[in-house]
Amino acid sequence: MGAELLPNNNYSNEAGELKLDADADAPLILGLQPAALVDHVARVDWSLLDQIPGERGGSIPVSIEELEHILSELRSHILASPNDLLPMKTLAGGSVANTIRGLSAGFGVSCGIIGAYGDDEQGQLFVSNMSSNGVNLSRLRMKKGHTGQCVCLVDELGNRTMRPCLSNAVKVQADDLTREDFKGSKWLSLRYAIFNLEVILAAIKIAKQEGLFVSLDLASFEMVRNFKLPLLQLLESGNVDLCFANEDEATELVRGEQNADPESALEFLAKHCQWAVVTLGPNGCIAKHGKEIVRVPAIGETKAIDATGAGDLFASGFLCGLVKGLSLEECCKVGTCSGGSVIRSLGGEVAPETWQWMYKQMQINGLPVLASHK
Repeated sequence: MGAELLPNNNYSNEAGELKLDADADAPLILGLQPAALVDHVARVDWSLLDQIPGERGGSIPVSIEELEHILSELRSHILASPNDLLPMKTLAGGSVANTIRGLSAGFGVSCGIIGAYGDDEQGQLFVSNMSSNGVNLSRLRMKKGHTGQCVCLVDELGNRTMRPCLSNAVKVQADDLTREDFKGSKWLSLRYAIFNLEVILAAIKIAKQEGLFVSLDLASFEMVRNFKLPLLQLLESGNVDLCFANEDEATELVRGEQNADPESALEFLAKHCQWAVVTLGPNGCIAKHGKEIVRVPAIGETKAIDATGAGDLFASGFLCGLVKGLSLEECCKVGTCSGGSVIRSLGGEVAPETWQWMYKQMQINGLPVLASHK
């Protein structure tokens, strides 16, 4: 297959095959990110955004040539960032990776990631970044080829425009997945993507056979708009237990109905999922579980330096709350605390000093500090 599993103590070699050690503790939460991704994050002026095809604020794929062109143009458009010494950050990225890293580093929840990375510099960077944050990489395969990259352009207001390049990236395929990947875990975290639909469906099928709950993020308003039918089929299957949508994605999901707003989207999602959550940026979030509906305001007055990862880190906090047995309202509050922490600096990774800010916000709001302080 041209793939190697990343060496890890959770594997034993029996009969010449790498297998998961049955005695090893499986991660509580698994993230499926078929292609490892490295983010290049920079604050830029609006003139660069005007030169790039596609709508501001969204995420549409680009070719390697387009990605390299954007990177070459960055130098003349970078804005100084008040909280960051580096004008551009390069770090492990991708929505699921951000969520899993946040759960591990900020909340001490045991997490692993399923995916593939290339045998290149970006692949090594991804591995180093995730492992240093305590993420179990025993389900991460190395394949010959390139690791995915994404340019995250942050404007003066903190809004991010993403241009991922995955066309030549190695990734996990549906037939790479085994039941051993999922055995013993409790949750599977996914991000909707049409080009990963086959492996997403395969992962959900195995996860359900192994008794896992499934969490789905709706990815972007363009993904919802352009590939709504497969998304609706996925939601209507009943296999998605928890769905996260931001305000734009939620509105897009119910566009064309009489009331195309976040509240009606929440009701729609709650018909198909046990837990439905719509994040509202600076206005907090709304969520529904069974007959219970809660609305929670944003926590901590902060001007966003970079909105990259806000939804991903919200999911970290919410999922942590769920596995720790908190109420729906408390889960939302933990999510708003963690989502509010990542916007204080560039990139989808929370700095150590910012985790301390988040723990303080949680204490102020009467929430248990759910982290394992290192």
